[in-house]
Amino acid sequence: MYRIAWIGFSLCFFMMACRQERKSMSLPYYNDPAFTALFLANPDSIRTKVTHAISDFSFTDQHGNAFGSKELRGKIHVANFFFTGCGSICPGMMQKLKTLNDSIGNDPQVQLVSFSVTPWRDSVPRLKDYAATHGYTSPRWHLLTGDKGAIYSLARRSYFAEESLGFSKDSTDFLHTEHVLLIDPSLRIRGIYNGTLALDMEQLLADLKLLQREYAFPAIQ
Repeated sequence: MYRIAWIGFSLCFFMMACRQERKSMSLPYYNDPAFTALFLANPDSIRTKVTHAISDFSFTDQHGNAFGSKELRGKIHVANFFFTGCGSICPGMMQKLKTLNDSIGNDPQVQLVSFSVTPWRDSVPRLKDYAATHGYTSPRWHLLTGDKGAIYSLARRSYFAEESLGFSKDSTDFLHTEHVLLIDPSLRIRGIYNGTLALDMEQLLADLKLLQREYAFPAIQ
């Protein structure tokens, strides 16, 4: 009996230690489309070794408003790439993002950004109808349309949306990816996830909480 109690106590202690270690961890930085993780804590090292950030951009959201990097600087954001006519990976990915959004609460320091990869079809009215139909109506969720070449270049060269596989492609090659990216307030990449997998999206939420603590943002409950 005492042995069972000791095993139970040891297990609880181990789990508490793991949680505490997880809380103290910081997320890596990513400079390249191969997603080589850089774990850095020293501010000088971060300043000199983290060389990549999302480039400046401005597109149009589902409400007809200009939205881009200017509005995202100083905030955490989650980015993905989709199109309204997609019948394969997009519906599941967007629904999982909705679940993520519902878990965040009302924190205005966290934004969701979904870039259309068929902007020639996804007009502002179409994006607005799509958002209303599927319940993607949070004021912090921005569905963006704009110039195809600019979106594709941003996706591949800033967000590394297709990793190294798509880094050398141009706007003539169709962009279709399940990747979801976590970006910090300085527009640096801090995580990549498969938006079709529930476990990956659960990890995204956990990492988002870590990033909130890193920047002393109000914690997600």
